[in-house]
Amino acid sequence: MQVQTHTSGPLPVLRADAQAQAQAVPGGLRSLFGPSLRSALFVAVVTGLAYPLVTTLVAQAAFPKAANGSLVVRQGSVVGSALIGQEFASPRYFQGRPSATTAPDPDKADATVAAPYNAALSAATNQGPTHAALKESVAARVAAYRELNGLAADAAVPVDAVTASASGLDPHISVANAELQLPRVARERQLPVAKVQELLRQQVEPRVLGLLGEPRVNVLQMNLALDDLSAATLQPAAVHAAKE
Repeated sequence: MQVQTHTSGPLPVLRADAQAQAQAVPGGLRSLFGPSLRSALFVAVVTGLAYPLVTTLVAQAAFPKAANGSLVVRQGSVVGSALIGQEFASPRYFQGRPSATTAPDPDKADATVAAPYNAALSAATNQGPTHAALKESVAARVAAYRELNGLAADAAVPVDAVTASASGLDPHISVANAELQLPRVARERQLPVAKVQELLRQQVEPRVLGLLGEPRVNVLQMNLALDDLSAATLQPAAVHAAKE
């Protein structure tokens, strides 16, 4: 059986079409360059300029305080943020939740040192409940908290008074924590306990939308209000002493 092949027919035409397509490809890529560039510029302008500008303008108009970091200003100076805790070591002040944040050690390039409420390096210890170091640090904080506030050796201590938050920057403490510190603060400032209790009630922040979270006290705001109360209480005595 013989198989006949035919070289005539459409094959030359197919080869000619393939050559034409090959020659047309570079031109086709060049034709896509313009639309691609315009699309990239459009996306860059919308997502990199227009959208951030609109959201910034809306935030500044509707929520200016939150948009600028919830800064706390006293007598024209920024003293902190309502969202970031601060360390208060004096017994005259309410003390915040412990912070486990660190900072680079200036003496050792590969080491860190404790730096409470370091907003530039927000972090937790990542120590689990069975971690020996965590048990030791919590036990030491419990003992120090009881001693500072004049509590009995077996007195219950609020969890937020002896454990750090996940961010290390928590600006709030529980109401129970504040109430245990209240007698010590009133004593150190020589203020009536009833006045400090009333101030604390005014500073308690309720649950968000009445449902989320727990009632809490912003430590910075509470201490600023406490300073105002001390100044108002001492002012009459100071004026009287000046007249004498």
